[in-house]
Amino acid sequence: MRTLFVPLAVLAMAAPPAFSQVAQASAGALYSQPAQSGAANAPRVQEPAGPLTLRSAVAMAMQANPGLSSALREQEATEAAIVQAGAWPDPTLDAQLEDLRRDNRTTTLQLSQPIELGGKRSARVTAAERARDQAASALAGRRAEIRAATVTAFFDVLTAQERLRLAQDSVGLAQAATRAAANRVAAGKVSPLEETKARVAEAGIRVELMQAEGTLRSARQQLAALWGNPSPRFTQVDGAVDQLPATASAQDIANRLVDAPVVRQARLEVERRKALADLERARRIPDVTVSLGAKRVPASEGENGGSRRNQVVLGLSVPLPIFDTNRGNVAEALSREEKARDDLAAAELQLGTDVAQATERLRSAHATAETLQRDALPGAESAYKAATKGFELGKFSFLEALDAQRTLFQVRAQYLLALADAHRAAGELDRLLGNEGGETSPATAPATR
Repeated sequence: MRTLFVPLAVLAMAAPPAFSQVAQASAGALYSQPAQSGAANAPRVQEPAGPLTLRSAVAMAMQANPGLSSALREQEATEAAIVQAGAWPDPTLDAQLEDLRRDNRTTTLQLSQPIELGGKRSARVTAAERARDQAASALAGRRAEIRAATVTAFFDVLTAQERLRLAQDSVGLAQAATRAAANRVAAGKVSPLEETKARVAEAGIRVELMQAEGTLRSARQQLAALWGNPSPRFTQVDGAVDQLPATASAQDIANRLVDAPVVRQARLEVERRKALADLERARRIPDVTVSLGAKRVPASEGENGGSRRNQVVLGLSVPLPIFDTNRGNVAEALSREEKARDDLAAAELQLGTDVAQATERLRSAHATAETLQRDALPGAESAYKAATKGFELGKFSFLEALDAQRTLFQVRAQYLLALADAHRAAGELDRLLGNEGGETSPATAPATR
């Protein structure tokens, strides 16, 4: 018996420091690695000072967007939560001293280990894994959202550049019309009122030029903000503004609806709530605690000459679930599981509505742009050239030339607006349906016309 007491006591006293060192080492490895991983996945990017392509813009946004880095850290946190969910309960070291008098003193050292029953540990791990899947789905959805936002912002800049060029052309044409009117006034062919009207029209077009410059600056800032740069360095974006995004087929949209980010997230929430309900059911089964220890007691009179003796102590502790059967937590978990199912149905319904609206906007903008490009623009350009030439030759009045000029610029502005609406609708479809793998998706692939 004497040989049993000392090794057991040494084991019990040495256990806590050993557990502490292992815990500290595990915590250090666990929490230092995600920080390095997050920093490595969100480095600062070097923005080019010259023209910027769509591929480069998407790559920089996917590499350095702060929101994407935040979603990545959330995924790393859920990985750590899985590790914690699989941890075993810590043992307990108990020391008890009875009677302070040395001859009558009884010393007990006991090591107790809780044992979880009912599959609580596996249920915790399953719930943590579903949370990890949710974080991974949120990260994928965030990537698709950032990609769609980058494509939309890129074409906003491209459209703003074209509007600025159009405004600059308008100023040049207005200046030419003012000079022509001044020459005709000097030659005595028209009244000075014609020159005054021309200068007023030129001033209005200059105002539109300043507005176009402001719109371009704002669009450039919004694009650069996607990779965390408040002051854009690129001078312009390089792309074809008149390339319309292709409309996706109904079958392709239906296939992508099933795995859209918002639906996938809601479906994973149902699974996570189901796992939490299973965990609450498992908690209704009480855990047991097994104890092993040694007890050093005084010897009875006449036994071994009055020397002390050791005794082995074995114990088993079982809670009695009389007052707390975890019934309320089980009912709450089941209700939240049903709520998650209702949220899934609502998400599917709302997604279908949003996708239908975005698809209709894309088709409408697509048809408008094609009609303007095919029918309105050629006629407006031909009428403007004829009116300008006739005004210079004195065959048309200034008002007729000015009206042809305004008609041409209005048609061009409507065409650019339709192009911008088409790209925004395509970007919205990409955001709703999810597209994180390529630069463009079937809904936003450029269609060469």
